[in-house]
Amino acid sequence: MRIDILTLFPEMFAGVLQNSIIKRAAEKNLVAYHLHQLRDYSKDPHHRVDDRPFGGGPGMVLMCQPVLDAVAGIEALDGRPSRQVLLCPQGRAFNQALAKELAALPRLMLIAGHYEGFDERIREALNPLELSIGDYVLSGGEIPAMAVMDAVVRLIPGVLGDQTSADGESFANNDPAIAGGLEYPQYTRPREFAGRSVPEVLLSGDHAEILRWRTAESRRRTRQRRPDLLGPEI
Repeated sequence: MRIDILTLFPEMFAGVLQNSIIKRAAEKNLVAYHLHQLRDYSKDPHHRVDDRPFGGGPGMVLMCQPVLDAVAGIEALDGRPSRQVLLCPQGRAFNQALAKELAALPRLMLIAGHYEGFDERIREALNPLELSIGDYVLSGGEIPAMAVMDAVVRLIPGVLGDQTSADGESFANNDPAIAGGLEYPQYTRPREFAGRSVPEVLLSGDHAEILRWRTAESRRRTRQRRPDLLGPEI
């Protein structure tokens, strides 16, 4: 997969791209990351990319020319068309199902907004997939772009050492004990710590009983913390 990232702050991505699973995916040649500075595409002599909104109001708005020229220029760098993703508060809520869809694509372009957002004509021209990572205010689209990238890359076959690791996590649908809910409690050594013991069922070796326990714990935790994930039939 090729991932292009269009941003005003490419330096923010340095640490993310050089660590953990994101880095290992590139080392395995499973993903290639390309950072692009939006200002490089501005035709303004001072590399300006924003202006005041028509009709008044606070803040600045990203202009059409730099963004649309940047997208066109970046698209031309690879023969495969990208899935253009606009990170913005008005977007569709990002979730695990969307992460799986994006992980199956050969190329993504993550476009990080800033200031008061994008000139509406950018949306009209690109018709991108607009994504939001939550109902709260951030300074820009860089952190959401990192979150989307991390969630997508780890689902690409071969990126994780054990692909079942991705199946057995919260929101995963491939682990029968979770079925789209929150992950069950996990334990490791020692068997006792500060007076707290590992549940005996996990030490029993009875895989059927362990599955039943994990399923019950997953539903209990989901019911307590995220009942909206269970649906009306549970």
